Amino acid sequence: MSESAVISRPPLNHAEGRAPGSVLIIDDEAAIRESLERLLEIEGFQVEVAASGEQGLARLGSRPFDLVLLDLALPGRTGLDVLREIRERDSQAAVIMITAYGTVENAVNAMQAGAVNFIQKPWDNEKLLADIRAVVARRQAEEEVVQLKRALKERYNFENIIGKSDSMLRIFDLVAQVAPSRSTVLVQGESGTGKELIAKAIHMNSPRKDRSFVPVNTGSMPPDLLESTLFGHVKGAFTSAIASKKGLFEVADRGTIFLDEIGSMSLDTQSKILRVLQDRKFMHLGGVQEIQVDVRVIAATNVDLKQMVAEGRFREDLFYRLNVITVDLPPLRARREDIPLLIEHFLRQFARENDKPQPVIAPEALRPLVDYPWPGNVRELENVIERAVVLSSGLNIGIELLPDEVLGRGASAGLWETRPDASLFDIMHDCERRIVTDMLEKTSWNQTEAAERFHIPLSTLNQKIKRLSIEIRKKRGLE
Repeated sequence: MSESAVISRPPLNHAEGRAPGSVLIIDDEAAIRESLERLLEIEGFQVEVAASGEQGLARLGSRPFDLVLLDLALPGRTGLDVLREIRERDSQAAVIMITAYGTVENAVNAMQAGAVNFIQKPWDNEKLLADIRAVVARRQAEEEVVQLKRALKERYNFENIIGKSDSMLRIFDLVAQVAPSRSTVLVQGESGTGKELIAKAIHMNSPRKDRSFVPVNTGSMPPDLLESTLFGHVKGAFTSAIASKKGLFEVADRGTIFLDEIGSMSLDTQSKILRVLQDRKFMHLGGVQEIQVDVRVIAATNVDLKQMVAEGRFREDLFYRLNVITVDLPPLRARREDIPLLIEHFLRQFARENDKPQPVIAPEALRPLVDYPWPGNVRELENVIERAVVLSSGLNIGIELLPDEVLGRGASAGLWETRPDASLFDIMHDCERRIVTDMLEKTSWNQTEAAERFHIPLSTLNQKIKRLSIEIRKKRGLE
């Protein structure tokens, strides 16, 4: 087919209403410009034309295009010169070179200068259209990722997920890539690193964002209650089941369910979760009818699931179903450059919540905040800054408002001075009591989380609490 032939057919049916794209044609031959313009407009493309390199660069300066069709043999500035300037302005610009002189040398020069393809006159319309569609689709997909990243950072970078460190920027990029998909995601990280915030970010930047996001702390419920909560039950399924009830998988239908602390699930519950992931079906407790759901699962853990698989405490098949995409959240001590940003964010947040003017951190107080290892991660930093804002009486937060542990004063600080005649046993008892109490404070009196942070069984922690005569306070709910 000749270069001037035009295919007469209706425009392509583009998915989800996406426009076919915009194309700038730069060619000094009027017949070529008109032929290409008609061909592309029939296909639904938005087309502009330019008769010289200078005109084309002026068009590019006024608006962006998904693709530039650029003639190599232009009067004055050559097509290669124009290509180089286009790429200097926008390193991601998509340019297809068109020429009647289809030598290998020309093709190599054009590709080295940044062209995505090289078409020789006279061209085949079908092949040219196929190449144009492919380039424009790729360009639009790349732009969507850029927009998604921008939306993600605008929505979360200054509100919830704060970070400029390389590790957090990589996580932003990963979230932007996985959010539009249907894939299961496993978020791994220590307690307090913000795993639920990442799950919400994925959901809010996905096609399911207008549907429910349903978080479930699977570690806070016994197995029977957890299964009833997840899968629902029919009336009479157990003693207290006086009425039928939907499960959270049904509530999350066409949305996202976030299974936090998934490593704490019993093997029996794990097998039921596996079936939902495999078949997208389950049954109510006590029921016989299968229920079909379309739910995206995001799971989170602060334990080593691979190690649990090796120990027989976590199903290997479920692990591989969950571990399609993994987001590894770094602890706060591994991204210290983010700490000043987080402090600024929390100062603003808690000043607003407490109807106070926003204070500033004194330089002598900032250094220990950056140096402290933050075993409780972002959640612990949040608690420290909230306390400082509430207790501050002016616009300056000094070291006097920081906890002893942040200032490097250990649990035994002052024991010798306050109890100079104490025995070694008494001092060790007091130290252990203070350490355990401090950890319970850090975890808002969540004994399960405190035991995990100490890397001891919950039963051992409970024994210590009883032996050390620690009065348990009411657990404070934390997001």
